[in-house]
This record gives sequence, structure tokens and C-alpha cells, in this order.
Amino acid sequence: MTAIVDYGVGNLFSLSSSLRALGVETEITRSAARLRAADRIILPGVGAFGDAKEKLASTGLVPVLLEAAEEKPLLGICLGMQLLFEKGFEYGEHAGLGLIPGVVADLRNDLEDSALKVPHMGWNRLEIVTDDPLFRYFRDGEYVYYVHSFYAKDCAESTLGVSEYGNVRVTGAVRRGNVWGTQFHPEKSGDAGLRLLRAFAEL
Repeated sequence: MTAIVDYGVGNLFSLSSSLRALGVETEITRSAARLRAADRIILPGVGAFGDAKEKLASTGLVPVLLEAAEEKPLLGICLGMQLLFEKGFEYGEHAGLGLIPGVVADLRNDLEDSALKVPHMGWNRLEIVTDDPLFRYFRDGEYVYYVHSFYAKDCAESTLGVSEYGNVRVTGAVRRGNVWGTQFHPEKSGDAGLRLLRAFAEL
């Protein structure tokens, strides 16, 4: 069973619908027992880093997720991926889960072309920089769907894929041990995204 963490942040319906369309047994839950029983866990998220971390902490599930990351596949999506890092700088400095070394910074501070809009929103090409089982059914250069204003950096050792946005190489996918993350939304990325979710469901 694949458990999707429900902590009041994110559109859980489209993600669960995509997984069920793939024939993956899926459960949306905020139960520590159900997360412990799951074969793998997905941490979704939209919104601001600090607010999301606070909501996640209020559920009491942070220790459960840290424990799970030692023994089963965990995938963070969009803001869920950002929360995997050590800290984020959206509306102040906030501690993340610390599962992946690196920080989450404002994209605007690094973009040289002021004509480029932030948030970085829409389809962009994902370049695979490190082969991984997550890309088992995914081809280098396929397009994925992004919506974000902050991005992970100082995380080259964990980076699996990047997308170019002006002069910035946006961290698109990461992995450290049993922990994966995608800045883009696989559930909104058409067939390519479904194939990526299929690969995760087989880990």
C-alpha cells in the first residue's frame, strides 16, 4: 500500500486518483499506524515552507516520517520535496526535515533575466543527471509540470534531474537513500508523470 500523508496541505485528490489509475493501492491518511504499515509513503505539499512544516509538526507525524525514511521509499512532491531539506528561506528561516542536505531558496534571487516570471510555472524539460530506478520508465528530456517560487540548492550530490529556467538549473528531482523528491508535480505531468509514479510504486 502507498500512503499519502494528509496534513492539510496540498491537492491530495489528483495524486491519489493518478495512483489508483495505475492500479496502485492508495490511502490518504494522517494515522501514524497506517504510515508505519505502508510499503511506501508520499509527502505532497503546496503553499509556504514554514506554514507547511508547522502543520506537519502539529500532526505528530514528523518522527514517524523520519523513522520511515530509514526503511521504506519516501517521495516528497513540490513543497513536500522542499520539506525534505535542512532549511527553507520562505518568509524567514525555517527548519526542514533534514533528510537531504541542502537549502530551499528564493528563485528570484538567482535569476538574471528579470523578464522571466516567478513562480516558475508550466512545462519544462527534465534533464536526467544521475540514472535512478525512479526513471525506469522515464526518458531523458521529457517535459514535466512545475509551479514554484523557491527551489532546492547546494544539493548537487543528491540531484537526479534538473530543468533550465534562464540561467538557473532548477533542481527537479533528488534522492538520498530511501528518500526521493520531485519539485515538479508528477500527477500533473501527463503520461511521463504517471510513468514516474509507476516506477515509484514498484520500489
